[in-house]
Amino acid sequence: MAEPIRNRRLYSQIADQIRDLIVNGTYPPGSHLPPEREFAAALGVSRSSVREALIALEVLGIVDVRVGDGVLVRALPPVEAEDDSLMRRVMRLTRPDPDPELPVALDLDVEIPPFALLQARLVIEPEAAALAARRATSADITAIEAAFVQNRADNRARSITHPGDRMFHIRIAQASGNVAFEQFTILLLGHAYGGMFRRLQSLYTTERMVEQSEMQHEAILDAIRNGTEERARSAMQRHLDMVIEVFSHE
Repeated sequence: MAEPIRNRRLYSQIADQIRDLIVNGTYPPGSHLPPEREFAAALGVSRSSVREALIALEVLGIVDVRVGDGVLVRALPPVEAEDDSLMRRVMRLTRPDPDPELPVALDLDVEIPPFALLQARLVIEPEAAALAARRATSADITAIEAAFVQNRADNRARSITHPGDRMFHIRIAQASGNVAFEQFTILLLGHAYGGMFRRLQSLYTTERMVEQSEMQHEAILDAIRNGTEERARSAMQRHLDMVIEVFSHE
């Protein structure tokens, strides 16, 4: 019926496969799709990922999700422009605006204080590493390895901005297959370090810390390569604990 899903952003890949089954006539307009559990078993994914894919297809008007009555195929998906994927259209249609009912605002210019940044990473990144160990594709592993190579080169060049280090952590979040983890990590690390963080680094970073960090990165990478979730989780936890401890040293 369908091929196993191995790429990240599972719902997008699942939606593409279901769309192809509709286009090739396996499930024509007016027919019902198989239950979520059947798709999940055939694709080797969770039912929640299948449900996300079906909701995305409903947003585009391709299917009609009826709780308790299955999923009805409504129409053939429109022909895509070369640079306009199905998922890109979903994102355009569902992109949320700021909620006027909530008195909050997202300020992308604010500098997150260093320890607040590290505490947030400590919550997110160990689990992202564990998921990467479970889900990473060969392409994901290659991207993490490339970031690690850059990280080592940055260390030899005595970089003060450490793009390889930050890219290493972003690539792991991307390999987790969890878009929220990916976007959180990009939000936290995808901009240049602010003045507070750079000053903290310049005051407390030692040669020993750089060596430790590199060895710990290698241990994280090795655990992800070998698919050992708990090792990846604990290796990331130890790494971030070490950074916090060094920066907290009296």
